[in-house]
Amino acid sequence: MRDHGDMARTRSSVTLRPEIAALPAYVPGARASRGRQMYKLSSNELPFPVLPAVGAALSDAGVELNRYPDMYATELTEALGTHLGVPAEKVIVGNGSVAVLAHILEAVCEPGDQVVMAWRSFEAYPIAVPVAGAEPVMVPVDGAGRHDLTAMAAAITDRTRVVLLCSPNNPTGPALTQSEVRQFLETVPDDVLVVLDEAYIDFVRQDDPTDGVALLDDHKHLVVLRTFSKAYGLAGLRVGYAVARRRLATGIRSASTPFGVNAMAQAGALAALASSDLVRDRVEQVVAERDRVTAALAEQGWSLPDAQGNFVWLPLGRRAAAFAEAARESGVLVRPFDGEGVRVSVGEPDGNDLFLEVATDWTTDQAPLAQA
Repeated sequence: MRDHGDMARTRSSVTLRPEIAALPAYVPGARASRGRQMYKLSSNELPFPVLPAVGAALSDAGVELNRYPDMYATELTEALGTHLGVPAEKVIVGNGSVAVLAHILEAVCEPGDQVVMAWRSFEAYPIAVPVAGAEPVMVPVDGAGRHDLTAMAAAITDRTRVVLLCSPNNPTGPALTQSEVRQFLETVPDDVLVVLDEAYIDFVRQDDPTDGVALLDDHKHLVVLRTFSKAYGLAGLRVGYAVARRRLATGIRSASTPFGVNAMAQAGALAALASSDLVRDRVEQVVAERDRVTAALAEQGWSLPDAQGNFVWLPLGRRAAAFAEAARESGVLVRPFDGEGVRVSVGEPDGNDLFLEVATDWTTDQAPLAQA
């Protein structure tokens, strides 16, 4: 047996797990520098101020920050259950939907397992999967930027533990239909968990929109992810949640970070949930502005994927970075995905107009969407 001196000589530093060292970096949307007016259309945020009821709730909650929050966010969980029409025990809240996804993967994945996902899709997926010890299997989106569900089903093997669906897909924009998801669930083996990420569900205006919660009773291997960061305008508070059958929900909750949703976040989310009329009004304004922007881009000659979130996707390929720089120089921040395209959030009308001015000269040489 080696003594401590021998151990010190044989190891020069602490090593990371190989899959951690190899993780891709999460690239957040660009932020404006101080001293210059910029329209931030890079992070899929709502362009409205905090809801009045949320502001009041945060002020009230602030006086008790010397106390720990409710560990299980009981009041919020019960309110969500009522809102969704499900028992509160089926709801798991967390520090944003990304954290909830991480807990889901940690609860079910083991080393050697695989997680099937569409790509390009939400860039947190290929980070969360290896952290949980599993291997991501990326299935290219089709030429319209949609999930290729047939190819995703074909990618499922004996090693597949989870399949991730993002609808609407971030960053390309198209959404799945309820019929497609139902058929896919019937194809996937019952021991493979399907996670349906509906972060942008409130902005969908297509026929037969998804409603993952309505599918839970018939499909026990489904978990639905949603968030308060988009339609509710609480991106800065970080509140997300999952809905699943009781047994899965209990396990996911056990894997969650204790006190993972802070007191301010719980108070803000409750107030936002109670402000449903104003939330719907704001969402409708965003949808109307999205439709105006996409119509203007079509008139300019752009061929775009169907935008069902609060953003649009420009398939610029290798010109993505150059477009983002041109937009920055014009006072607009957008989100480039190097070599693939540019995602532009729907923001204030003035910022959207400025983006449209930049887009006028970039309609040629559009790249295909389906890239692995």
